[in-house]
Amino acid sequence: MPFVRWLKHHLVVIAGLFTLGYLLLPNVVVTVFSFNKPKGRFNYEWQQFSTEAWRDPCGVADMCGSLSLSLQIAFWATVGATALGTMIAFALVRYRFRARGAVNSLIFLPMAMPEVVMAASLLTLFLNMGAQLGFWTILIAHIMFCLSFVVTAVKARVMSMDPRLEQAAQDLYAGPVQTFLRVTLPIAAPGIAAGALLAFALSFDDFIITNFNAGSTVTFPMFVWGSAQRGTPVQINVIGTAMFLVAVLFVLAGMVVGNRRNRQKA
Repeated sequence: MPFVRWLKHHLVVIAGLFTLGYLLLPNVVVTVFSFNKPKGRFNYEWQQFSTEAWRDPCGVADMCGSLSLSLQIAFWATVGATALGTMIAFALVRYRFRARGAVNSLIFLPMAMPEVVMAASLLTLFLNMGAQLGFWTILIAHIMFCLSFVVTAVKARVMSMDPRLEQAAQDLYAGPVQTFLRVTLPIAAPGIAAGALLAFALSFDDFIITNFNAGSTVTFPMFVWGSAQRGTPVQINVIGTAMFLVAVLFVLAGMVVGNRRNRQKA
């Protein structure tokens, strides 16, 4: 039958679209309820269309303060994890040294172990050191947590690089620094960017590790958790929708830049 043949031919595409729709469904719900005007404290049932929350996203006390704090921590955690992760990835791929296998295994431990184990271990470390829990302990914990993901992303990119390109640059009298800045770094840039974006998303979204090592500091995920005990403000959905749209714009911008470069190469 024609329909059966058509279905077999497009089965993978249909399954992919259903999977994408399933993944985006929570984001659609958050977006819809960001325009809700609830009755009472809870924003779990649709009542009436309203743009009031979008006009005043900081209408809930302390929410924008916690959001700003989360963005600062995520930014600096991304900078630290990306810098350290990139150096570790190059060292693991380009150099042979003792305990290289052990380092490879240790790098994957934060990805393999439950977050609560790492959170409790870091809390024990900070308490034994007499460190005051707050911004800096959260930042250190986030860098350690995101480091493995950055190393994995950059390492995959570095392993796929053709060493003959760097050798050709050296044959053309380029020094080590010039070769790295003009040849190695641009080729590795997509992997570094992917690791940085992943680190930012993980840091901004983290709750478990932050909750253990924050002390009295409140980040945006902790604010959302605390608000859910008393009532979920519409502004939380507004911030969630805005973050989702920003992420989509970044992806689209990356696709546009990539397509332009491919057309220029062609």
